[in-house]
Amino acid sequence: MEIVFALAIGVMAGSGVWLLLRPRTFQVIIGLSLLAYAVNLFIFGMGRLRVGAVPVIDPLKGSNPDLYTDPVPQALVLTAIVIGFATTALFLVVLLASRGLNGTDHVDGQETEKE
Repeated sequence: MEIVFALAIGVMAGSGVWLLLRPRTFQVIIGLSLLAYAVNLFIFGMGRLRVGAVPVIDPLKGSNPDLYTDPVPQALVLTAIVIGFATTALFLVVLLASRGLNGTDHVDGQETEKE
């Protein structure tokens, strides 16, 4: 499972970087989102991939850290998802305003001529 998880993070990060290098603003926004999702998955994976482990200490089981999962990466990723959603919405509003003013969604505001 760890290899599939690592490959998913790599594919998402690679796709995000590739989209960041595209000339259209919408593709750049999607690339930023993919890169943010890849980083979120990486942070989430740092809390160990465990199935059936609880993040809250049970007094009956004791405080052995092998029995539990780390709740901090889960909280960080949840916060990052909310902040990422808000910034993506802001970027889309700026994209629409820029397209309305310039008439294009090209990153530098100028269309390149097709050959």
